[in-house]
Amino acid sequence: MHADAYLAAALPRRRRRVTRAGAIAPLSLAALSALAMAVLWALAEHVYALQVRDTALLRDFMTLNGPHVGAVCRALLHLLEPGFFIIWGLALVLFAIAGERARVALAVVAVMALAPLSAELLKPLLAHPHVTIGLADIGAASWPSGHATAATALALSAVLVAPARLRPVALIGALAFMLAVGVALLIRKWHLPSDVLGGYLLGVLWASLALAAVRASERRWPPRVRAQATATPAPDA
Repeated sequence: MHADAYLAAALPRRRRRVTRAGAIAPLSLAALSALAMAVLWALAEHVYALQVRDTALLRDFMTLNGPHVGAVCRALLHLLEPGFFIIWGLALVLFAIAGERARVALAVVAVMALAPLSAELLKPLLAHPHVTIGLADIGAASWPSGHATAATALALSAVLVAPARLRPVALIGALAFMLAVGVALLIRKWHLPSDVLGGYLLGVLWASLALAAVRASERRWPPRVRAQATATPAPDA
């Protein structure tokens, strides 16, 4: 009989302290995103040389709009239509709930609802005429891009929901998806590059705020850790 084993089983187990990430980093990223949005919009509205460069860059992307490339771009952007966007959001919420991460599920709901809504509210408020150079179909109320905002909200919500061990891979996939949507918007002549960048920043802003809220709540009210059953060593004969 091992007396040490019985003694170890009888003594109370010391709780392992779990160090949780704070909200300072995501709040800082949110502040930087808001500042970058303000600077980008001011430059896009008031600096004529940058307006011309913005339009010229769009024209370069438009040259890629062949039959096959255009079809791929249309299919990709179709995935962000309201019906599909709601389906992707519900899938992410259910995945978070299945992993017993209710706070993350609420964060996903907030990001995917508020990010596109804020983009649509900002467009008429920040509308300004563009130097279109033959691209008159892009209206004044185009900043920030709603599709770029939605793509960023969806992609970063997926990163938030992903398990910790898969998060780096999820982040790479999210960035690739965001970039593909942005390029598709330019090829299809739906937005200027500055519109797309504004959408990216707005999506990052909301995702950062949601992550900060999740981390702050986990520090204030730590989630319960499910107790694991430990096998009691059998006495030696």
